[in-house]
Amino acid sequence: MSDPGHAEMAALCDDLVAEHAALDAIVAGLDEARWDLPTPAEGWSVRDQIGHLAYSDVTAYLAAADPDAFARDNAALPRAERKDRQLAIGRAMTGPQLLHWWRLSRAAMVDVFRRLDARARLPWFGPSMSARSFATARLEETWGHGQDVADALGVEREPTERLRHVAHLGVITRAFSFTNQGRPAPAQDVRVDLTSPGGARWTWGDPAAADSVAGPALDFCLVVTRRRHVADTRLSVSGPVAEEWMLRAQAFAGPPGSGRQPGQFPPPRR
Repeated sequence: MSDPGHAEMAALCDDLVAEHAALDAIVAGLDEARWDLPTPAEGWSVRDQIGHLAYSDVTAYLAAADPDAFARDNAALPRAERKDRQLAIGRAMTGPQLLHWWRLSRAAMVDVFRRLDARARLPWFGPSMSARSFATARLEETWGHGQDVADALGVEREPTERLRHVAHLGVITRAFSFTNQGRPAPAQDVRVDLTSPGGARWTWGDPAAADSVAGPALDFCLVVTRRRHVADTRLSVSGPVAEEWMLRAQAFAGPPGSGRQPGQFPPPRR
């Protein structure tokens, strides 16, 4: 019988690889002009989005394969300089070179992830996290930055059941969404009731909670990754805690950024 921790990581890695492939299919045939199209993330082009993912995947590989080397690298390069460095690397490459780099870096990362137990602890820029959470965060970041790329290119992506990972991360980071933006995390629970792309029902929280968020999983994922303003979705949000959460929701580490403004995008059709 296989070890449950390794089996869980294998399934997560399969979903991560599928998410990589979905974004790869969008950018693989781009000419140099389209690599430089601006995305909704201010100051970032399509090239910058993929360069960021490639650099982050290399760094994630290092954290999983050689934690001591990751710690040395982290200490040697302040976060602000790291952002400039990753963008500079990507901008110095042609589109095909950048795509090749991203393919190599993500493959190396997934290869080392597959050898881990889901409960193993890995270092990162904040607190350490389980390999399970680490791989989930890489999938969320790939999907979120992939949305920026899709928006820049005018591509409508087909939502998949992989959104379950993004939605779950969005739910469990509710308190962080407040504290990361200088607000105390409310003690009240929020019921989350989503419909998956395949028609399944995904729920979190106390069914009797006074506050709730309900609607399509795609819309929820777009909000918690700060790729859509809640006003531009089909979500039904009830209660003051849920309303504030949907304005502050952030499923990723680091600064929240400016997010998206109301009216910037129409509600998803799917």
